[in-house]
Amino acid sequence: MSITLYAQPYDISAKGFYFRNVEEFDNKVSSLVNAYGNLVEEFEIQFIDGETIDYELANAIDLSQGNFSQFFELVDDLEEYEKINLIIAVGECGYDLKTVIDDINAIDIDLYEENSFSDLARQFVDEGLYGEIPESVQLYIDYDAIGRDLAIDYGMVSINRKSFIYRCG
Repeated sequence: MSITLYAQPYDISAKGFYFRNVEEFDNKVSSLVNAYGNLVEEFEIQFIDGETIDYELANAIDLSQGNFSQFFELVDDLEEYEKINLIIAVGECGYDLKTVIDDINAIDIDLYEENSFSDLARQFVDEGLYGEIPESVQLYIDYDAIGRDLAIDYGMVSINRKSFIYRCG
């Protein structure tokens, strides 16, 4: 699916336009004038249509006139899991966008696709993170309490209709 953005001029006497790539933006902006015949230079860039994850990526990077060409590159170049990591790194953990783009693998985030902290607690117990616990004892573990403790160090976010629990490194 292609991405559709809208360039809304800050000049209220000018009309905005839709565009799908950098070249289309450049072509339309080069001849755009306001009601007084002056060239229009500054725009608010709005996400109009595309995949949900791309919308969330646009929000995470604070889509603007200064970075929409970079946004198009990210949409084309990144796999879904990389977009998820970038959204969490920049939008939730406070990573600098340029740093993340320069080295997407440098993101230090613990990431789990889970619906609740209790589910994450259950996963941690099953994986042995709390040591070896006999199955007969596991029946008495309060996963909700462990989940509440995990919520202190971890955050939860929904991306592309999936729930993720993360911890920033």
